[in-house]
Amino acid sequence: MKSMAAGKFKAQCLQVMEEVRATKETVVITKRGRPVARLVPAESETQEFLGRLKEIIKITGDIESPVEPSTSWNILK
Repeated sequence: MKSMAAGKFKAQCLQVMEEVRATKETVVITKRGRPVARLVPAESETQEFLGRLKEIIKITGDIESPVEPSTSWNILK
């Protein structure tokens, strides 16, 4: 993890942001030697919201029907 003084970051902000994007390396911004902020690479949002879990979760069986039959529910009696 790279660190950089706030004054230097202010002068080279756009260059540092491009470097972080390219190398995916976090930069800690310091003020008087103490960390005050962290510049991290943004994750790309290439996947659509629907279908994100396509390769992670597998649905088996009927997901629409209730697990218990309606005759076992006391509230319906």
